[in-house]
Amino acid sequence: MVKTSARINPHGLGVVWLDTFEVTRHKSNEYGVLLTSENKERPFIAHFRYATIGKISVDNTHPFVCGNKADELLMMNGTAFGYGNNNMTDTQDLAIELGYMPRQMWKEHLKIQDRNTKGYCRFVSVNTRTRSFQIYNRELFTYRDGVWYSKANVLQDNVIGVYGTLKKDYNNYNHYLRSSKFVGKGHTKDKYPLIQDGLPYMVNKKGIGHNVEIDVFKISDATFTAIDQLEGHPQWYKREQIPVMIDGKQVVCWVYFNPIELQPYHTFLKTYTQMIPKKRTSKTWTKTYRKPVKTFKEFSQISLFDDCHADDTGTNFNREKKCPKCNTTNLEFDSWANYYCEGCGVFYHESDV
Repeated sequence: MVKTSARINPHGLGVVWLDTFEVTRHKSNEYGVLLTSENKERPFIAHFRYATIGKISVDNTHPFVCGNKADELLMMNGTAFGYGNNNMTDTQDLAIELGYMPRQMWKEHLKIQDRNTKGYCRFVSVNTRTRSFQIYNRELFTYRDGVWYSKANVLQDNVIGVYGTLKKDYNNYNHYLRSSKFVGKGHTKDKYPLIQDGLPYMVNKKGIGHNVEIDVFKISDATFTAIDQLEGHPQWYKREQIPVMIDGKQVVCWVYFNPIELQPYHTFLKTYTQMIPKKRTSKTWTKTYRKPVKTFKEFSQISLFDDCHADDTGTNFNREKKCPKCNTTNLEFDSWANYYCEGCGVFYHESDV
Protein backbone atom coordinates (compact mmCIF):
# COMPACT_ATOMS: atom_id res chain seq x y z
CA MET A 1 0.00 0.00 0.00
CA VAL A 2 2.74 2.48 0.89
CA LYS A 3 4.68 1.65 -2.28
CA THR A 4 1.58 2.39 -4.35
CA SER A 5 0.93 5.58 -2.38
CA ALA A 6 4.48 6.75 -3.06
CA ARG A 7 4.28 5.96 -6.77
CA ILE A 8 0.99 7.80 -7.29
CA ASN A 9 1.96 10.72 -5.03
CA PRO A 10 5.67 11.41 -5.62
CA HIS A 11 6.05 14.89 -4.09
CA GLY A 12 6.72 14.29 -0.40
CA LEU A 13 5.90 12.10 2.60
CA GLY A 14 4.96 13.44 6.03
CA VAL A 15 4.48 11.12 9.00
CA VAL A 16 2.96 11.64 12.45
CA TRP A 17 4.07 8.71 14.66
CA LEU A 18 1.14 8.08 16.99
CA ASP A 19 3.19 6.45 19.77
CA THR A 20 5.28 9.61 20.30
CA PHE A 21 3.43 12.20 18.14
CA GLU A 22 6.77 13.08 16.56
CA VAL A 23 6.59 14.49 13.00
CA THR A 24 9.09 13.43 10.32
CA ARG A 25 9.30 14.46 6.66
CA HIS A 26 10.77 12.51 3.77
CA LYS A 27 10.82 12.15 0.00
CA SER A 28 8.00 9.94 -1.27
CA ASN A 29 10.44 7.30 -2.51
CA GLU A 30 11.70 6.96 1.06
CA TYR A 31 8.46 5.17 1.95
CA GLY A 32 10.60 2.35 3.38
CA VAL A 33 10.83 4.37 6.61
CA LEU A 34 7.32 3.08 7.37
CA LEU A 35 8.42 -0.53 6.91
CA THR A 36 11.73 -0.76 8.80
CA SER A 37 12.01 -3.33 11.58
CA GLU A 38 11.92 -0.64 14.27
CA ASN A 39 8.90 1.15 12.74
CA LYS A 40 6.72 -1.59 11.24
CA GLU A 41 4.70 -2.05 14.46
CA ARG A 42 4.32 1.68 15.19
CA PRO A 43 0.94 3.33 14.50
CA PHE A 44 1.14 6.38 12.25
CA ILE A 45 -0.68 8.85 10.02
CA ALA A 46 1.17 9.19 6.70
CA HIS A 47 0.50 11.77 3.99
CA PHE A 48 1.91 11.24 0.48
CA ARG A 49 1.65 14.46 -1.53
CA TYR A 50 0.67 14.95 -5.15
CA ALA A 51 1.37 18.65 -5.78
CA THR A 52 -1.52 20.70 -7.13
CA ILE A 53 -0.98 24.08 -5.46
CA GLY A 54 2.37 25.26 -4.12
CA LYS A 55 5.89 24.31 -5.09
CA ILE A 56 7.40 20.87 -4.52
CA SER A 57 9.60 21.13 -1.44
CA VAL A 58 10.04 19.68 2.03
CA ASP A 59 8.42 22.84 3.43
CA ASN A 60 5.20 21.89 1.62
CA THR A 61 5.10 18.38 3.03
CA HIS A 62 2.15 17.79 5.38
CA PRO A 63 1.27 18.29 8.22
CA PHE A 64 1.12 22.05 8.79
CA VAL A 65 0.92 24.03 12.03
CA CYS A 66 -2.45 25.72 12.52
CA GLY A 67 -1.57 29.40 12.83
CA ASN A 68 -0.78 30.46 16.40
CA LYS A 69 -1.84 27.06 17.77
CA ALA A 70 1.60 25.46 17.67
CA ASP A 71 0.39 22.11 19.00
CA GLU A 72 -2.36 21.74 16.35
CA LEU A 73 -1.51 20.27 12.92
CA LEU A 74 -3.54 19.77 9.73
CA MET A 75 -3.32 17.27 6.85
CA MET A 76 -5.60 17.28 3.80
CA ASN A 77 -6.35 15.23 0.71
CA GLY A 78 -8.00 17.29 -2.01
CA THR A 79 -7.83 20.94 -3.08
CA ALA A 80 -9.27 23.93 -1.20
CA PHE A 81 -10.25 26.56 -3.75
CA GLY A 82 -9.07 30.10 -3.04
CA TYR A 83 -6.18 29.04 -0.80
CA GLY A 84 -2.45 28.87 -1.43
CA ASN A 85 -0.24 30.34 -4.15
CA ASN A 86 2.71 29.38 -6.32
CA ASN A 87 4.87 28.80 -3.23
CA MET A 88 2.48 27.87 -0.41
CA THR A 89 0.10 24.92 -0.46
CA ASP A 90 -3.62 25.42 -0.05
CA THR A 91 -3.48 23.15 3.01
CA GLN A 92 -0.96 25.35 4.84
CA ASP A 93 -2.95 28.48 3.98
CA LEU A 94 -6.11 26.85 5.35
CA ALA A 95 -4.25 25.63 8.45
CA ILE A 96 -3.11 29.18 9.21
CA GLU A 97 -6.73 30.35 8.96
CA LEU A 98 -7.88 27.62 11.36
CA GLY A 99 -5.32 28.77 13.91
CA TYR A 100 -7.15 32.05 14.36
CA MET A 101 -10.56 30.42 14.65
CA PRO A 102 -12.16 28.85 17.76
CA ARG A 103 -11.53 25.10 17.81
CA GLN A 104 -15.25 24.29 18.04
CA MET A 105 -15.77 25.96 14.63
CA TRP A 106 -13.28 23.77 12.78
CA LYS A 107 -15.60 20.91 11.94
CA GLU A 108 -18.23 23.08 10.29
CA HIS A 109 -15.59 25.20 8.51
CA LEU A 110 -13.98 22.09 7.02
CA LYS A 111 -17.42 20.83 6.02
CA ILE A 112 -17.85 24.10 4.10
CA GLN A 113 -14.55 23.49 2.33
CA ASP A 114 -15.84 20.02 1.52
CA ARG A 115 -19.03 21.37 -0.02
CA ASN A 116 -17.14 23.99 -2.03
CA THR A 117 -14.99 21.29 -3.59
CA LYS A 118 -17.91 18.95 -4.30
CA GLY A 119 -17.09 16.43 -1.60
CA TYR A 120 -13.50 15.61 -2.46
CA CYS A 121 -11.62 16.99 0.57
CA ARG A 122 -10.62 14.81 3.52
CA PHE A 123 -8.94 16.27 6.60
CA VAL A 124 -7.11 15.05 9.69
CA SER A 125 -6.10 17.32 12.55
CA VAL A 126 -3.51 16.28 15.12
CA ASN A 127 -2.96 17.71 18.61
CA THR A 128 0.58 16.95 19.77
CA ARG A 129 -0.11 18.23 23.31
CA THR A 130 -3.12 16.02 24.06
CA ARG A 131 -1.76 13.28 21.75
CA SER A 132 -5.00 12.94 19.85
CA PHE A 133 -6.23 13.25 16.28
CA GLN A 134 -9.56 13.80 14.53
CA ILE A 135 -10.79 12.67 11.10
CA TYR A 136 -13.11 15.07 9.25
CA ASN A 137 -15.51 14.07 6.47
CA ARG A 138 -14.96 10.49 7.55
CA GLU A 139 -17.62 9.19 5.17
CA LEU A 140 -15.26 9.99 2.30
CA PHE A 141 -12.54 7.69 3.66
CA THR A 142 -12.25 3.97 3.00
CA TYR A 143 -11.70 1.64 5.98
CA ARG A 144 -10.04 -1.71 5.49
CA ASP A 145 -8.23 -4.09 7.86
CA GLY A 146 -7.82 -1.51 10.60
CA VAL A 147 -6.56 1.27 8.32
CA TRP A 148 -8.30 4.45 7.12
CA TYR A 149 -7.46 5.47 3.54
CA SER A 150 -8.30 8.96 2.30
CA LYS A 151 -8.48 7.59 -1.27
CA ALA A 152 -9.17 4.05 -2.37
CA ASN A 153 -6.97 4.26 -5.46
CA VAL A 154 -4.06 2.77 -3.50
CA LEU A 155 -6.10 -0.39 -2.83
CA GLN A 156 -5.17 -2.16 -6.04
CA ASP A 157 -6.40 -5.70 -5.46
CA ASN A 158 -7.73 -6.56 -8.94
CA VAL A 159 -5.36 -8.22 -11.41
CA ILE A 160 -6.03 -7.65 -15.11
CA GLY A 161 -4.24 -8.63 -18.31
CA VAL A 162 -4.48 -6.31 -21.32
CA TYR A 163 -3.47 -6.92 -24.92
CA GLY A 164 -4.61 -3.82 -26.88
CA THR A 165 -4.66 -0.06 -26.43
CA LEU A 166 -4.40 -0.44 -22.63
CA LYS A 167 -0.91 -1.97 -22.89
CA LYS A 168 1.87 -0.05 -21.17
CA ASP A 169 2.60 3.28 -22.92
CA TYR A 170 -0.20 2.81 -25.49
CA ASN A 171 -3.11 5.23 -25.99
CA ASN A 172 -5.49 4.17 -23.24
CA TYR A 173 -2.76 3.25 -20.75
CA ASN A 174 -2.21 6.93 -20.05
CA HIS A 175 -5.93 7.48 -19.49
CA TYR A 176 -6.73 4.45 -17.35
CA LEU A 177 -3.67 2.61 -16.02
CA ARG A 178 -0.91 5.11 -15.46
CA SER A 179 -1.47 5.20 -11.70
CA SER A 180 -1.87 1.41 -11.45
CA LYS A 181 0.80 -1.16 -10.60
CA PHE A 182 2.52 -2.60 -13.66
CA VAL A 183 3.32 -6.19 -12.72
CA GLY A 184 5.05 -7.21 -15.93
CA LYS A 185 4.79 -8.55 -19.46
CA GLY A 186 3.70 -12.14 -20.07
CA HIS A 187 1.60 -14.32 -22.31
CA THR A 188 -1.56 -16.37 -21.99
CA LYS A 189 -0.92 -19.89 -20.73
CA ASP A 190 -3.30 -21.24 -23.38
CA LYS A 191 -3.65 -20.26 -27.02
CA TYR A 192 -6.37 -17.75 -27.97
CA PRO A 193 -7.29 -16.01 -31.23
CA LEU A 194 -6.19 -12.35 -31.24
CA ILE A 195 -7.72 -10.46 -34.16
CA GLN A 196 -7.15 -6.91 -35.34
CA ASP A 197 -10.01 -5.29 -37.21
CA GLY A 198 -9.40 -1.63 -36.59
CA LEU A 199 -8.91 -2.30 -32.87
CA PRO A 200 -7.56 -5.57 -31.48
CA TYR A 201 -9.73 -8.08 -29.66
CA MET A 202 -9.38 -11.57 -28.26
CA VAL A 203 -12.03 -14.25 -28.68
CA ASN A 204 -12.69 -16.79 -25.93
CA LYS A 205 -11.85 -19.87 -28.01
CA LYS A 206 -9.14 -21.64 -26.05
CA GLY A 207 -6.70 -23.71 -28.08
CA ILE A 208 -6.94 -21.62 -31.26
CA GLY A 209 -4.35 -19.06 -32.34
CA HIS A 210 -1.30 -18.16 -30.22
CA ASN A 211 -0.13 -17.63 -26.66
CA VAL A 212 -1.04 -13.95 -26.76
CA GLU A 213 1.32 -11.35 -25.28
CA ILE A 214 -0.28 -9.68 -22.27
CA ASP A 215 0.60 -6.74 -19.98
CA VAL A 216 -0.45 -7.40 -16.37
CA PHE A 217 -1.54 -4.69 -13.89
CA LYS A 218 -2.98 -4.51 -10.39
CA ILE A 219 -5.78 -1.95 -10.27
CA SER A 220 -8.18 -0.34 -7.84
CA ASP A 221 -11.94 -0.91 -7.81
CA ALA A 222 -12.51 2.54 -9.33
CA THR A 223 -10.12 1.82 -12.22
CA PHE A 224 -11.74 -1.58 -12.69
CA THR A 225 -15.13 0.11 -13.02
CA ALA A 226 -13.74 2.64 -15.51
CA ILE A 227 -12.23 -0.11 -17.68
CA ASP A 228 -15.47 -2.11 -17.51
CA GLN A 229 -17.21 0.97 -18.90
CA LEU A 230 -14.54 1.41 -21.59
CA GLU A 231 -14.91 -2.20 -22.69
CA GLY A 232 -18.70 -2.26 -22.38
CA HIS A 233 -18.65 -5.19 -19.95
CA PRO A 234 -20.79 -7.29 -19.89
CA GLN A 235 -22.98 -6.07 -22.76
CA TRP A 236 -20.16 -5.97 -25.34
CA TYR A 237 -16.78 -7.25 -24.19
CA LYS A 238 -17.00 -9.83 -21.41
CA ARG A 239 -14.17 -10.39 -18.98
CA GLU A 240 -13.08 -13.80 -17.78
CA GLN A 241 -10.30 -14.96 -15.48
CA ILE A 242 -7.59 -16.92 -17.26
CA PRO A 243 -4.00 -17.97 -16.39
CA VAL A 244 -1.17 -15.77 -17.66
CA MET A 245 2.52 -16.70 -17.48
CA ILE A 246 5.08 -14.12 -16.31
CA ASP A 247 8.71 -15.24 -16.11
CA GLY A 248 7.63 -18.85 -15.78
CA LYS A 249 5.11 -18.15 -13.00
CA GLN A 250 1.35 -18.29 -13.34
CA VAL A 251 -0.97 -15.42 -12.45
CA VAL A 252 -4.76 -15.53 -12.78
CA CYS A 253 -5.94 -12.34 -14.53
CA TRP A 254 -9.16 -10.80 -15.71
CA VAL A 255 -9.04 -10.52 -19.53
CA TYR A 256 -11.65 -8.92 -21.81
CA PHE A 257 -12.99 -11.08 -24.64
CA ASN A 258 -15.05 -10.06 -27.66
CA PRO A 259 -18.00 -12.45 -28.21
CA ILE A 260 -17.81 -12.45 -32.03
CA GLU A 261 -17.81 -15.63 -34.05
CA LEU A 262 -14.57 -16.60 -35.79
CA GLN A 263 -14.58 -16.45 -39.58
CA PRO A 264 -12.38 -18.30 -42.12
CA TYR A 265 -10.77 -15.03 -43.22
CA HIS A 266 -9.60 -14.05 -39.71
CA THR A 267 -5.84 -13.84 -39.16
CA PHE A 268 -4.65 -14.63 -35.65
CA LEU A 269 -1.91 -12.49 -34.10
CA LYS A 270 0.45 -13.19 -31.24
CA THR A 271 0.73 -9.55 -30.20
CA TYR A 272 -0.79 -6.17 -30.96
CA THR A 273 1.58 -3.31 -31.80
CA GLN A 274 0.14 0.16 -31.85
CA MET A 275 1.06 2.28 -34.85
CA ILE A 276 0.35 5.98 -35.43
CA PRO A 277 0.62 8.20 -38.52
CA LYS A 278 3.81 10.24 -38.41
CA LYS A 279 4.05 12.24 -41.60
CA ARG A 280 2.79 12.22 -45.16
CA THR A 281 5.27 11.60 -47.94
CA SER A 282 3.91 12.22 -51.42
CA LYS A 283 0.64 10.24 -51.65
CA THR A 284 1.42 7.67 -48.97
CA TRP A 285 1.55 7.70 -45.20
CA THR A 286 4.54 6.48 -43.25
CA LYS A 287 4.02 5.07 -39.77
CA THR A 288 6.09 4.80 -36.63
CA TYR A 289 5.83 3.22 -33.20
CA ARG A 290 4.27 5.41 -30.54
CA LYS A 291 6.82 6.81 -28.11
CA PRO A 292 6.35 5.94 -24.42
CA VAL A 293 4.62 8.52 -22.25
CA LYS A 294 6.64 10.23 -19.54
CA THR A 295 6.62 8.39 -16.20
CA PHE A 296 8.02 9.12 -12.76
CA LYS A 297 11.70 8.17 -12.74
CA GLU A 298 11.64 6.64 -9.28
CA PHE A 299 8.80 4.26 -10.11
CA SER A 300 8.99 3.64 -13.87
CA GLN A 301 8.62 -0.11 -13.28
CA ILE A 302 8.00 -1.99 -10.03
CA SER A 303 8.19 -5.72 -9.52
CA LEU A 304 5.05 -6.70 -7.65
CA PHE A 305 4.62 -10.35 -8.50
CA ASP A 306 4.80 -11.59 -4.92
CA ASP A 307 1.58 -9.85 -3.89
CA CYS A 308 -0.21 -10.66 -7.13
CA HIS A 309 -1.99 -13.77 -5.79
CA ALA A 310 -0.06 -16.21 -7.98
CA ASP A 311 -1.76 -19.53 -8.50
CA ASP A 312 0.27 -22.75 -8.31
CA THR A 313 -2.01 -23.93 -10.85
CA GLY A 314 2.37 20.00 -9.88
CA THR A 315 0.17 22.55 -10.94
CA ASN A 316 -3.16 24.36 -10.25
CA PHE A 317 -6.62 22.80 -10.28
CA ASN A 318 -8.38 23.25 -13.61
CA ARG A 319 -11.90 24.66 -13.32
CA GLU A 320 -12.99 24.63 -16.98
CA LYS A 321 -12.10 21.22 -18.38
CA LYS A 322 -14.44 18.36 -17.50
CA CYS A 323 -13.93 14.68 -16.90
CA PRO A 324 -15.34 12.69 -19.85
CA LYS A 325 -16.70 10.02 -17.47
CA CYS A 326 -18.20 11.78 -14.46
CA ASN A 327 -18.43 15.31 -15.89
CA THR A 328 -16.72 16.89 -12.88
CA THR A 329 -14.39 19.87 -13.28
CA ASN A 330 -12.18 18.75 -10.38
CA LEU A 331 -9.18 17.87 -12.53
CA GLU A 332 -5.52 18.12 -11.58
CA PHE A 333 -3.05 18.99 -14.38
CA ASP A 334 0.30 17.18 -14.10
CA SER A 335 2.33 19.43 -16.48
CA TRP A 336 2.70 16.54 -18.96
CA ALA A 337 -0.51 17.12 -20.95
CA ASN A 338 -2.51 14.87 -18.60
CA TYR A 339 -5.34 15.55 -16.16
CA TYR A 340 -6.15 13.48 -13.08
CA CYS A 341 -9.81 13.15 -12.08
CA GLU A 342 -10.35 12.90 -8.32
CA GLY A 343 -13.82 11.45 -8.89
CA CYS A 344 -12.82 8.56 -11.16
CA GLY A 345 -9.26 8.13 -9.94
CA VAL A 346 -8.17 8.13 -13.61
CA PHE A 347 -5.68 10.13 -15.72
CA TYR A 348 -6.90 11.58 -19.04
CA HIS A 349 -4.97 13.20 -21.87
CA GLU A 350 -5.71 16.91 -22.30
CA SER A 351 -7.34 16.19 -25.67
CA ASP A 352 -9.98 14.06 -23.93
CA VAL A 353 -11.18 16.53 -21.27
